[in-house]
Amino acid sequence: MSKKFLTGALRFQDLKRLRHTRFMPIFLSLLAVFFVSLDLTSSAQRAPQQSAATTSAARNAALIAATAEVLKETSEIRQLSILRPVQSSAQSRPEIERTLIKNLDEDMTATQAHASEVTLRKLGLAPDDFQYRALMIRLLTEQVAGYYDPKMQQFHLADWIDLDGQKPIMAHELTHALQDQHFNLRRFEHWPKGDSDAELAAHALIEGDATLAMALYIANNPLRPLAFLKSLGSTRLPSEELDKAPRALRETLLFPYQDGEKWVFILYKQGGWDRVSKAFTELPQSTEQILHPEKYFAHEPPVRVTLPDIAPLLDRSSSSEIRGRRSEVGQDLRTPRPPAWKRLDSDVNGEWGFYLILDQFLKSPAESRRAAEGWGGDRFALYEGPRGEAMLVSLSVWDTESDAREFFDAYVKRTELRYPDARSIEPAVNAQSPLFSKSFLTSQGVVSMDVRGARVLVLEGVPLGKDVKGLKATLWR
Repeated sequence: MSKKFLTGALRFQDLKRLRHTRFMPIFLSLLAVFFVSLDLTSSAQRAPQQSAATTSAARNAALIAATAEVLKETSEIRQLSILRPVQSSAQSRPEIERTLIKNLDEDMTATQAHASEVTLRKLGLAPDDFQYRALMIRLLTEQVAGYYDPKMQQFHLADWIDLDGQKPIMAHELTHALQDQHFNLRRFEHWPKGDSDAELAAHALIEGDATLAMALYIANNPLRPLAFLKSLGSTRLPSEELDKAPRALRETLLFPYQDGEKWVFILYKQGGWDRVSKAFTELPQSTEQILHPEKYFAHEPPVRVTLPDIAPLLDRSSSSEIRGRRSEVGQDLRTPRPPAWKRLDSDVNGEWGFYLILDQFLKSPAESRRAAEGWGGDRFALYEGPRGEAMLVSLSVWDTESDAREFFDAYVKRTELRYPDARSIEPAVNAQSPLFSKSFLTSQGVVSMDVRGARVLVLEGVPLGKDVKGLKATLWR
């Protein structure tokens, strides 16, 4: 995550909104140590008290020297030359917290945060009282250990971790500095709206590259893993906020580091660091390409899917709704009303997003991954009604008709698990009906799924009284 950080219908791009300032969360930094498990006592208990002579100025001087040392070694490991020195400083927890909150407020509007919350709740990926911004502030301030800021071209380290232990984190952050000098990380700051899946894939390249470089830095000296873990105090790192976070957010936070490192390592094995560097001009286009590197090498692009805005159709009340309101208020409701439904968001789920949506309820990673494979492209739209009703529309394209049917079957199963009160509704059959169709009446509206060839249409949360058939006809055009 960073000054922007997290995909698709899950609306994790708001987590990715932290991406501009690249930072290394403490628990993710352990990936580069390969989750070494050591029973260490708190460094606060074992380390002697610093003398009064160890001033802030002395610490900064030591940090400047360590930066030059680690930058030189990281440059050699990553095979990217140093084009200019990198400024560094130590920051206290309050200073880092202020920076994170400032960046979050600059890059995420209240409307965007609301859209994220509504989508996550609608898909059952977060509880009804979930508050996105508050959680992200708590989570990031709990986990942050350091960050690199491309705008200022400098990096900052947590002053509560000893300097020797910081060096692996420094290697990660200084890899970002080298990336910035050679590939210009600021070009990723203004990603085109509505393609969060591709943005997450690019983020996996950036963080996977830095994580692999950090792993190689640690491997250069067998004492570094021990020093690093000792500096953190113990392997029992703070994780209360992380543990409480919705699973989809936790796993997408991890994705750029863990899956990104695996993907970058495959590039590295194929053609060394030159091949990794080439990826900054031939960016991965989807999380599918990260999960299946062969699709990246084959230059298999995602299919671009479009959806019409159906807010005007949702604003058309059924005759029964009109009669009901007329009798309630005793007036003629034929006069035009202002639009009540609005489209809050439109984005791409991607293979990773669909995997998370399915497995939240299937709880079978192998089954969910299998159903999400074969993804070719998608788009979703989130709508909100006048009384806070939420409705999702998703149109996806799959590699084959068999892949589409497999996803359809998995989504039907997910729906039955997502809504225990779901009652199956027999769809109307005619010559234009999809080959496979399934609808449910739930306490949160109608959920309907159709398959036509290699495409799957999902409507989730259609309020009673709305013309489901008419909505589908518009969306299938």
